[in-house]
This record gives sequence, structure tokens and C-alpha cells, in this order.
Amino acid sequence: MNGDLIAAVDSLQRDKGIDRETLLEAVEQGVLQASKKSIGPARDVRIEVDRKTGAIRALAKLLVVETVQNKHDEVALADAQRRRPGIQLGEFIEVEVMPANFGRIAAQAAKQAILQRIRQIERGMLYNEFKGRAGDIIRGTVRRFERSDVILELGKIEAVMPSRERVPTEEYQPGDCVRALILSVNNASHGPEIILSRSHPDFVKRLFDMEVTEIADKTVEIRAIAREAGYRTKIAVWSKDEKVDPVGACVGMRGMRVKNIVRELAGEKIDITRWDPDVRQFVANALAPAKLKNLIVDEARHSVKIIVDPDQLSLAIGKKGQNARLTSKLTGWSIEIEKEEAAALGFEEKVARAVAALAAVPGIEPVTAELLVKTGFHSLEGLLAAEQGDLAEILGEEKAAAVLQAANAEFEKRTAGANSSTS
Repeated sequence: MNGDLIAAVDSLQRDKGIDRETLLEAVEQGVLQASKKSIGPARDVRIEVDRKTGAIRALAKLLVVETVQNKHDEVALADAQRRRPGIQLGEFIEVEVMPANFGRIAAQAAKQAILQRIRQIERGMLYNEFKGRAGDIIRGTVRRFERSDVILELGKIEAVMPSRERVPTEEYQPGDCVRALILSVNNASHGPEIILSRSHPDFVKRLFDMEVTEIADKTVEIRAIAREAGYRTKIAVWSKDEKVDPVGACVGMRGMRVKNIVRELAGEKIDITRWDPDVRQFVANALAPAKLKNLIVDEARHSVKIIVDPDQLSLAIGKKGQNARLTSKLTGWSIEIEKEEAAALGFEEKVARAVAALAAVPGIEPVTAELLVKTGFHSLEGLLAAEQGDLAEILGEEKAAAVLQAANAEFEKRTAGANSSTS
């Protein structure tokens, strides 16, 4: 066994690049743990592996006394002097002990210790390989599903794409090759824990970094990004070089650059707009191609009121309010869009009326109604067209669900009332 141990350690040192001394120290610790019961609970023992021959010895540290009262911790002076002449009472001496079945225990423990240490080192090497790669895009193969989480194989390691990081419009099958953003890398006890995402806005941002050379060389910058994964993304770009068109650089010749990214995102729409330090111009750029008649900026409320012709209202708001919602996220300003004829009312009066109308719905408190109006939900119809996830970002999951339930109940009540009055 001794020769086999040294041969195995030397082979691992060559093949896996693991330090020889590290492995031998692991063997010593492993054998010590495995043989503790046989050695005795009180004894101070260490395990020693001969670095040349591989011989394993158990050495107990004993106190030299006149009369032995505890054989686990003490040795008689006469016995100690036979081993080391000149030793005195009160000194310590190491004595080789031979626990029961020590040879078998040592062989099994050495094997387990080496295997465990190899696993630890390999986990450490994998963690070191990935720990600095958060924010990178990586390619993996779908292996299986755990509930709604997707498990992907990345060479020697597996990564997880949680359900919250999946794109709701995408479906995956085992064997599919998928690209995703490395969201985080954690050093867990069982090995590196790698979290992936395809729904994070930074996934789209990194795709542009890879596709657009002007972004890679910092000529063009992505100043803001807003995304509803699977449906639409808005990005605002800017260039420090006045001769460079940042939007054109991102679109590419005949739209090839943005088409490649849209293809990777399975058809998700991408709006590329020019960033501007003037919020009025920035908002106008973000809402294009809708034509705006007037913009009123309220610095105190950090909101922008936009007046459009009636035929431009649906274009400016977008399907289920998506265009206005993404513009608000992109610019960081609350966006309110109105038809021109409604603009005659004062801003404060309109807000007050909208708050009062929503607060009149049973189940919606005045404070909640005011918050909803400030974030762009001005009517019962607007609430019904909203996604619960959008409301959850404003109110939290529980309150968003309650508000939607109240809105649906009020709508059914009004519909029933209208039907009864016409019958």
C-alpha cells in the first residue's frame, strides 16, 4: 500500500497538476479522522506519512510521569528514557501507536482523502475559471429541467437559469444550444454555482457589445436600456465623436447588426434611439415615430406630460401601454400622454380627477391610486391592459394582485350594469 500511495500521489501531480505536498497532507488528515476511534478519545495524536516510502505512522504525544494513571495521555519515566535517554519528568515524548485495524483503516482513509481533496481542488479550479466572468455571454447545452429552472452544461460544470431569468416567450428542449448572460458566480460548498439569464437587460447590452465594433472600442456608448423580455427593448445610444451616427452604427449596413441580435432574441423587437441630455428631446426620440405636439416638463414631479393628435395617441402609448412604459423606464421620467382636446384641463386638475376615479374603485386606496396615476396608469381601462409584473414593480406582488382583482371586479360590475340597462 505504501508504494502504491506514493505512485498514486506522483501520478496525480503529473496528470492534474496538484501539489504533491497538498495531497500528502490531505492523506494525513484523512487517516487521522478515520482512525480516531481506534486511537482513543483523549490521546493527542498526529499521522505522519513518509515522503519517500509512503509509510504511515500514528504518533501519540505523551506526558512523562513517575506513575502512569492515564495510559492514553501518559508514559512512565523508565519507558520514556528507553526511547529517549535523558528525558525528564514533565516533558512530552512522541510514541508510535498501532490502533486496531490501522493498516486497513489507513488504506481506505488515504484513498478517500485523496479523492476528496481532488474534488475540492477541481471545484476550486472551476470557481477560479468562472469567478471573474460575471457579465460575459456563454454558450451552454440544455440538459434537464428542475421545476421551471433550466440546467445547462458548460463543459465540466452545470449552470442554472432560474425561471425568473427565462424569457417568457421562449421554450427549450434537452440538447438545445443556448447563449446566456453569466449573472453571478457563487462559491458554494458543493462547487461553483453559476446563475445564467436571458431576460436581463444586460444580455441585450452585451450582444450589442459583441456585434457593434463602435461600442466595443468605446466610440459609441449605450447610455440607457429598458426591456420587457421577449417583447420589446429600447436602448439609447450616444457617441463622443460628432462624425459618428450612433444609431446607424448599431443598426448596421442594411440593418444586419440589429437583425443578428433580433435573431438571437427570437424576434424580440428592438428600438434604437439617440440619447440626449435634454429630457424633452430624449423623450421625443424615445417615442418616435409618434409625432408629439407639445411636451410639458414638471421638474418637481420628475414627470413629462405629452400632447399628441388623436390619431397619434395609440402609436405613442403602444400596445398595452408598452411604448410609454418602456420610454419611462429608459428616460427615468414619469410619462403621461394625452390627446390634444384633453389638454385644456390643467395638469393638477387632470391628476386629481384620475386619482379620484381610481380611488372610487372598491379595493383601491387613495394612496395607491395616486401612486398608480404618477406612474402612468390613469384609468380603469389602463389598469386592465397592464401586466401584473409591471404593477408588481410599482406596488409589490401582493398589492399588485389585489389591485388587478379590484379592477376586474369593477369592470365586470360596470359591464353587467350596462347590459341590464339596455335590456
